[in-house]
Amino acid sequence: MSTFDAPEAAPTALIVHAHPEPRSFNTAQMTTAARVLREAGYRVDVLDLYADGWAPVLGREEFAPVDGPFKPQAEQMRAVAEGTLDAAVRDHLDRLLAADLLVLSFPLWWFSLPAVLKGWIDRVFVMGEVFGGEHGLFDDGALAGKRAVLLVTTGGSGEAFRPGGTYGALDDFLFHIRRGMLEFVGFQVLGPVVTHAPARMTDQERTAALDAVAESVARLAKQPPSLVR
Repeated sequence: MSTFDAPEAAPTALIVHAHPEPRSFNTAQMTTAARVLREAGYRVDVLDLYADGWAPVLGREEFAPVDGPFKPQAEQMRAVAEGTLDAAVRDHLDRLLAADLLVLSFPLWWFSLPAVLKGWIDRVFVMGEVFGGEHGLFDDGALAGKRAVLLVTTGGSGEAFRPGGTYGALDDFLFHIRRGMLEFVGFQVLGPVVTHAPARMTDQERTAALDAVAESVARLAKQPPSLVR
């Protein structure tokens, strides 16, 4: 899915969405964020992983035959050098590299990413293109100068995700995504946009929650990078 409707010179936001239900609050949250980003002047590109049938498994079958043990990152490097990356991976990778802002939209499942989104990271954060090879790590990663934000829903309440709460601080669960995936390849990671326990809300509360999401996304869209690090 791709929905560009802004001038070519406009910044681009890539939203990678991972929820299997199009009528879910999580999907409504994503579409709200997309609308607000368009209103802020972004060209918005949406990858809906479930709707698109994204295959999440990084396996040897997507690479040229290799003798000996299969080493995924080595094969990614070779595929980059030889121009033989899987076509779907190349398409998503090009869209990632073209984006000024990456939005990962997902429900917190087992205190982490849904498997389909983790698989997107595995396959699309290609060694030799976003890190490694000619690129370094963190501030020297290929995506340095670009921004990323997590757009999340949880099953537990906000109280449960506070320090000392039933589950503990939400930032502790998001750390491996922020540091180990996004900052690792160079992204400047903004504060997450989170709606807690929408399934327990009334319709009126969900409407208010979407309004709050819109306000948060509007603020981050307007802030220059130097003010949000």
